[in-house]
Amino acid sequence: MAHKKETSAAASPETAQAVTVEIYDQQYNLRGTNPDHVRRLAATVDAKMRAVAANSTTVDSLRVAVLAALNLADELSIAKDRNEAKAATNTMARKANELGDLLDQVLAG
Repeated sequence: MAHKKETSAAASPETAQAVTVEIYDQQYNLRGTNPDHVRRLAATVDAKMRAVAANSTTVDSLRVAVLAALNLADELSIAKDRNEAKAATNTMARKANELGDLLDQVLAG
C-alpha cells in the first residue's frame, strides 16, 4: 500500500532528473542532478528508519522518521566535529612548519 508523494530535491529544473525511490514502504518521486546519489541517500534513510523501527516499539511511521532523522543528524554532527578537528590540526601543523622555516632562516642568517 505505497502512496506516491511528490518531493523536490535542491536542483535546477534544467539539470534535474526524475527519480522514483522507496523509503520505508512509501514511494517518492524526487528530482536531482545525480540519480544514483539520490538513490543512495534514499537507501540510507530507508535503512536508518528500518533500524530505528527494529529497535523501537513504535509503529507510527512519522515517529520512526523523526527518530531516524535525529540519528542521521547525530552522525552528521559527529562527522562535522571530526572534520573541524582535522582542519584545526592541519592548520596547526602548517603554522608549526612555517614557524620552523622562519626559525631555520633566522638561525642560518
